[in-house]
Amino acid sequence: MKRIPVFRPQLIARLAAAGIIAASLAACATRPPASNPIALGAYEEANDPLEPFNRAMFNVDAGLDKVLIRPIIKGYRVIVPEKARPHLSNFVDNFRSPITLANDLMQAEFRRAGITLGRFVVNTGMGFFGFFDVGEEIGLAYHSEDFGQTLARWGVPEGPYIYVPLLGPMSFRDGIGFGVDAFLVDPVAWYGRADGSMAWVQWANFGLVYVMAKDNSMDPLDELKKSSLDYYAALRSSYRQIRAKEIRNGAPPPMEDFDE
Repeated sequence: MKRIPVFRPQLIARLAAAGIIAASLAACATRPPASNPIALGAYEEANDPLEPFNRAMFNVDAGLDKVLIRPIIKGYRVIVPEKARPHLSNFVDNFRSPITLANDLMQAEFRRAGITLGRFVVNTGMGFFGFFDVGEEIGLAYHSEDFGQTLARWGVPEGPYIYVPLLGPMSFRDGIGFGVDAFLVDPVAWYGRADGSMAWVQWANFGLVYVMAKDNSMDPLDELKKSSLDYYAALRSSYRQIRAKEIRNGAPPPMEDFDE
């Protein structure tokens, strides 16, 4: 099964977030009154008070996807054989293991931290720097963690839903988390900052992760679009469900989540 690499170009995200904050007063969706509990419940469930602005950004992203991103992905698929793509994805996952390991530890998930460390050692040493997922074959299953998930486990509120062109859906909490991972946790970023002449390594990593994430997600998102009456709302719902599951490490939601 394909794994979608975690990608968030944090500098762009922070700039976009600043624009969202500046525009939010004019762009906020109207909160339904308490006299309309059904509409109010749907509004709160969506967690999208910036919906008019977010939909505008969603449309901008659709245009960029058509004229810029899809041609790049089509070129990537021509250059990189289909059978080689999973191995390239494994390689990037392996290099991002320190991010997962740090967040495992910050969440006091010591068993999962041991699995992450074991996978990194095994795949680096026996899997040709991660191109081959030997860890999976010996029972060390892949998982990913990020600081957005860590903040959630610490009880930090999600904040409003936002849509950032080129990046897609996220929450304010995730935006903060991705910035911490990129600038304080990712060893590739450390390396690029420590030696200015090697900054290209950071940008190469940036580009590779982005392209693979888009390659892995493009076809599933196309299917979601075809099956949706409102693609924006469907994508928002899917994103929030996936993030909630990631935060719970795949466990079912608490029983109170099923209460009416």
